[in-house]
Amino acid sequence: MTDTDDALQPPARLRGLVSWQASKASTLGARLTARRLPLGARADFAVLAALEEYGALSQADIGRRLGLDRNDVSGVLNRLEGRHQVDRQADPANRRRNVVTLTAAGRQHLEELQQHTDAVQDELLAGLDAAERQQLHSLLAKLLDSHKPQPA
Repeated sequence: MTDTDDALQPPARLRGLVSWQASKASTLGARLTARRLPLGARADFAVLAALEEYGALSQADIGRRLGLDRNDVSGVLNRLEGRHQVDRQADPANRRRNVVTLTAAGRQHLEELQQHTDAVQDELLAGLDAAERQQLHSLLAKLLDSHKPQPA
């Protein structure tokens, strides 16, 4: 490290905090993601991934699972429905509730978005080998699992 690099370093007390490191890694990940995916595509990815994993969901359940406001969910679903990537129907058991399902076009779009997110992960984790990547993933999952889920 050069003297110039050292002059730009935050204090060691900050660099020694896991919470500070995680925040910086999160910011870096968000910036790398923003370069590849516009904000709308990131929300599309989250909604499509939830529908793929959990099957048909109500709009309210999508919002709860993803920590999104119901108005935001409605906007994302309007966009996805307009591109025939989701189907939204009234729930036969409760006509006031909509049930959303993933379409074939939605699955295809999810796979395209997955390619971009995989590339971002590769760029973010470039300094780690495969075993280190798995270890980091396992440790972060363990840390997050040890706390009550927080809104996104």
